Amino acid sequence: MIDLRRPAQRTFGEGLIAEETTGLWEPWMRQADRILEDEQLIQAVQEALLKRRPKSRTRGRRGYPAEIVLRMLLLKHIRNWSFGELEREVRPNLVYREFTRIGSGKVPDAKALGRQAQALDPEVVEQIHRRVVELAVEHKVVQGRKMRVDTTVCETNIHYPTDSGLLGDGDRVLTRLMKKVTAIAGAVGTKVRDSMRNVQRRVAEIARVSRTKGEQGKKKLQPLYGKLLGITKRVVAQAKRFSAEIASGVKRSSDILQQAKLHALKSQIDDMVGTVKKVIHQTKERVFGGNTHVEGKILSVFETTTEVIRKGKASKPTEFGKMIKIQEAENQIVIDFEVYDQRPSDSDLLIPAIETHQTLLGRTPDLAAADAAFYSAKNVAKAEEMGVKRVSVPNRSTKSAARKQFQKQRWFKKGQKWRTGCEGRISLLKRRHGLRRSLYKKDAGIKRWVGLGVIADNLINLGKAMK
Repeated sequence: MIDLRRPAQRTFGEGLIAEETTGLWEPWMRQADRILEDEQLIQAVQEALLKRRPKSRTRGRRGYPAEIVLRMLLLKHIRNWSFGELEREVRPNLVYREFTRIGSGKVPDAKALGRQAQALDPEVVEQIHRRVVELAVEHKVVQGRKMRVDTTVCETNIHYPTDSGLLGDGDRVLTRLMKKVTAIAGAVGTKVRDSMRNVQRRVAEIARVSRTKGEQGKKKLQPLYGKLLGITKRVVAQAKRFSAEIASGVKRSSDILQQAKLHALKSQIDDMVGTVKKVIHQTKERVFGGNTHVEGKILSVFETTTEVIRKGKASKPTEFGKMIKIQEAENQIVIDFEVYDQRPSDSDLLIPAIETHQTLLGRTPDLAAADAAFYSAKNVAKAEEMGVKRVSVPNRSTKSAARKQFQKQRWFKKGQKWRTGCEGRISLLKRRHGLRRSLYKKDAGIKRWVGLGVIADNLINLGKAMK
């Protein structure tokens, strides 16, 4: 059985390098280095990497040790680098080589590390995060006396959604897939008709006319959208014929691997056809029916689960992504995070947050702080019933003189002052660790992105608190 948990024993030269770079480490890095030596963290990554292929445990060439993979990924999110930047920065930097345990060995290339990152599904990332929180408790960085919680939005990596843009994206992807099929199967059956020049002209024309406001602009847009929808319907019909011909064997390859690629392309075509049909439906509803609230509205043909979220920000009133929850205890340690498949109401999250705090830290917080969006009389009563001594959640719209007086108490104001630190934590997560926009794909990708960013921030704060 292949054991790739840790790198091989250090050479004499690596020991000398380690001595020379000792004074160059950032203050938090030494303590974070100790945390990342934990066997459970390395084992979690090892198990995930071994599941990539059915016989990874016994066959195949030796990959990069799990400890190196874990440290490289966390360094990437600590610095908010791309995989390419990570490779370029670690190669010449002796401190980073020491921190990631690469030493004098070969630095994993960007593509290989990207593939290995995909092996860490959201459950594994959650497991790593839970273990880091356990280590924070063991080192008495977190006692669980206080809790604060807030929500924010992590955007998906999409362009601003317009109906014409979505139709153009769908046409481009379907045309590209059909060209790939033709390159493998040859010029048999249905021929590819490339309509992209026509599509691009229609999209550009719609963008130009859409600048005209009022009813006159809307009337000009309808015939243009009619032409674009007609082209898109023809592309969809052609793609469906391609799919049917792959299934019937008209389009095929004598090579087994190429035939497998054809079936994979058929699956991609079928998925994209279904998505483009939904885009056609919502475009008709909005442009010709005036219905802007179509159920199951698609904002991207690539990130189909993206939601429209409005949180009342003056600088960015509308965001396209997923709602996330950030829950902290003492010393700025994020003890829990969650990426929601569908946006919940903030008021539904306070009691589950207290329950999570109890589960993870083994005690009820003395203080629970959140902003006004989390307030309800039931929430306050339930939190007090659960044993929370002080519930600092304001009611901005109260007309009760007693409630207003209650919220003027010194402990309540101090609780709210401490709560504002959660907004600072969210701002830092977005600026320093990239949680403003996820660059990983699909729901699993955004959960991995948020999770690794939170773990990276926890490592820095743990390192500072353990000095």
